[in-house]
Amino acid sequence: MRYVGLDLGSKTLGVAISDTSNTIATKLTTITFTNNDFEYAIKQLFDILKTTEFELFVLGLPKNMDGSLGFQAQTSMQFKTMLENSFNKQVILWDERLTSKMADSLMISANLSRKKRKTKIDFVAATIILQSYLDSRKRD
Repeated sequence: MRYVGLDLGSKTLGVAISDTSNTIATKLTTITFTNNDFEYAIKQLFDILKTTEFELFVLGLPKNMDGSLGFQAQTSMQFKTMLENSFNKQVILWDERLTSKMADSLMISANLSRKKRKTKIDFVAATIILQSYLDSRKRD
């Protein structure tokens, strides 16, 4: 059963999905919505995943560098509850510190223009979040 990785922003939701063996994360899409319209984002996510069998979500939790939780982390925790209520699936919060920087670095090394990087950063970050979670399970 597949896992779905999510990177939540105030106007975008990056989406990635694992293969059926839960070994490799692959970018899927970015959902764009008006500022903090998370209900719309969930509706769009439901439409995207309606034919996909998956077990759980891995949602990025944006911690501060000292490990504390700020405003955006609180938003992610509220979104977690919305996902659980909408999909009746487990949602794992996963530390996403530096994933956007890693995603940007990967795209720079691939010689993507700044404009293209801006449109792809969210689903690349979601892919990194999900891959990090998958890799951690291999070590257990």
